[in-house]
Amino acid sequence: MTDLRKTVESYWAAANAREWVAFADLLAEDVVYTLPQTRERISGRARYVEFNREYPGDWQVRMERVMTEPGQAVTWTLVTVGLEKMHAITFFTADEEGRIATVTDFWPEPYEPPAGREHLAERY
Repeated sequence: MTDLRKTVESYWAAANAREWVAFADLLAEDVVYTLPQTRERISGRARYVEFNREYPGDWQVRMERVMTEPGQAVTWTLVTVGLEKMHAITFFTADEEGRIATVTDFWPEPYEPPAGREHLAERY
């Protein structure tokens, strides 16, 4: 098995650069991409690459953190679309050849904290 950390770093670099051939080479043929918030699933390398290629807007992604263990990884990214900035948490698993087999994206929405805990928390 190859180093999944390097694979994931290459995945984000290729996506950010719109290098779709390099991006596709990192994926298993039967990769499955899941978006829990929208309840969507995309199966297969060609469909997943096309999904990313067609994604609207001039977006940029910056990897903030990556954590790996054998066969799985998680990243925290900052995605910028125009003036909007969004954080995403992405979980990856790898197949036996070290290619990305599954990708699950979580796009947390910012929200105001409930009243009553100002004495405990610092806002940033």
